[in-house]
Order: sequence, then structure tokens, then C-alpha cells
Amino acid sequence: MTETTLHPISFARLNALAPDFAARSTEGPITLSSYRGRWVLFFAHPANFTPVCTSEFLALARALPEFEKLDCALLGVSVDSLYSHIAWIRDIKERFGVMVTFPLIEDPSMAIAKAYGMIDSTSENSAAVRATYVIDPEGIIRAIVWYPMNVGRSVDELLRLVTAIQTAERENALTPQGWLVGDPLLEHAPTIDLDEAVLRPGESWYFRERRT
Repeated sequence: MTETTLHPISFARLNALAPDFAARSTEGPITLSSYRGRWVLFFAHPANFTPVCTSEFLALARALPEFEKLDCALLGVSVDSLYSHIAWIRDIKERFGVMVTFPLIEDPSMAIAKAYGMIDSTSENSAAVRATYVIDPEGIIRAIVWYPMNVGRSVDELLRLVTAIQTAERENALTPQGWLVGDPLLEHAPTIDLDEAVLRPGESWYFRERRT
């Protein structure tokens, strides 16, 4: 298997091209660029065999069919070794009856974590690594979500996030807070000046639900 290599980039940012990498995973050697043409939920966790991370992986594995309906691949990463990944996945299967089938990447040098800004470039450990990136089919980072060490991610919210981004793009619209499939979308606010806005009393020119 190939060792982890990384194409250099200063920092991963919203609406920027996601840093490409080649690394070993539980599903064999992979590159991020091989996922072009699909959506990707790329997420990091601090360590294997930990309570919060285990709860997240159980939920993500169970939700995999829902992500697949969105043509969204799941891709995990942590600084643990490939052998630790394999042992953890096997233990999850034995203890909880859930098989984790999406790739889990090893990043022992923290090269990927540092390139994505998941951890400070001067850090000597992975304590702060718990971040999630939604990457579109063109390889562009469309959303970044960070969680603290002691709070697990909501898989339902991650599904909602990917669905909302895809819907907003497809419909050329906006999604309001808490938007779910079937809820009204919002129109983009028109570009008008203050004088024109004053001439529209009682009209919510800046907040308009799309009529179906």
C-alpha cells in the first residue's frame, strides 16, 4: 500500500478547492480526486475506540443508504493507524452488529488534518481534530462544520445540510433556517437601493417565499 502523500495547499477554505491527497484507507489506497463527480462528506474524528466517535460511526454507517440517495460518499479520517482502524471497525461489528463500509483514512503524520485546518499546524497531537467538510462534485468545499471534543455530530443535520445545499443549487434558491424537503424555499433578495426599498411599504422585498 502507498504511504500518505499530500498535494500542498495553504489552507482549506469555504468555496475553495479541497486539498487533494493520496492515502491508505480501510478500503485500500484512495485519492480525494477519485471522488470527482460525486458529493463527499469528509469528516475527521479524534481517535478510534472512543465513546463519542463510536456513536458517530454507528449513526453514519446506518445512514449510509440515505447519503447514497444524495450521491454523497462518506469518507472518514483520523491520525490513528490503518491497523487501529481495522481493529476498531471489526470491534464495532462484533459488539453492535453494524458494519462500517465507507473508507476510513489513516493520517499518522497529521498532514491531511493540518492541510484542512482541522488542527493547528504547530500542534503535536490530534486533540482538536473534529471537523466535517461537504465537498461538491467539482471538488469545491461547500460547507465546513466544527464540533468540540465532548459533543457528537448530528447525522440528521449533516444529511439535511447536504440536501439543502444540493436543493438550493438545483433550484437557484435559498433554504431558510431548519429547512426540510417539502418546505418553502426563499427567493434571492433583489439588488435595489434604499430609495427604491422605501417606495415598497408593507412589502417584504428582502424576504420572499417561493410560490409553487
